[in-house]
Amino acid sequence: MTRKQKRTTLILGGLAMLGLAAGIALYALSDAIVFFYTPSEVAAKQVRPGQRIRLGGLVENGSLVRGADANISFVVTDMTKTLAVAYRGQLPDLFREGQGVVAEGSLDAAGIFQADTVLAKHDETYMPKDVADRLKEQGVWREGEGQ
Repeated sequence: MTRKQKRTTLILGGLAMLGLAAGIALYALSDAIVFFYTPSEVAAKQVRPGQRIRLGGLVENGSLVRGADANISFVVTDMTKTLAVAYRGQLPDLFREGQGVVAEGSLDAAGIFQADTVLAKHDETYMPKDVADRLKEQGVWREGEGQ
């Protein structure tokens, strides 16, 4: 084998290994690529208890309950399905019923989403793009409410 053939073989082997590594990484991350799930997607994908996800949707009107020791519960909806959320801590100042929210945490065995982080919209025009797209698909989105 000539020197040029050895170099070409080495380069092609390196590129093959790099491609294989990239393929394995993408396969491993395929379920985590989605920024968040809506309540309908949580039900459809049958998210297992303990799996960390981000849940996005609207806080259902009349669902906010403040308990003792900063325990808070509310319901997140995508206008098709709902999911109960339990959170302990201080909610963001802009957190309101009927507004967009993204909560990070996991489902417990009872099917209640135990959030450890709650993010509310930062001004009057923000809503996560995926939530807005889902609401538009369902015909509940009113143009001009957010971006």
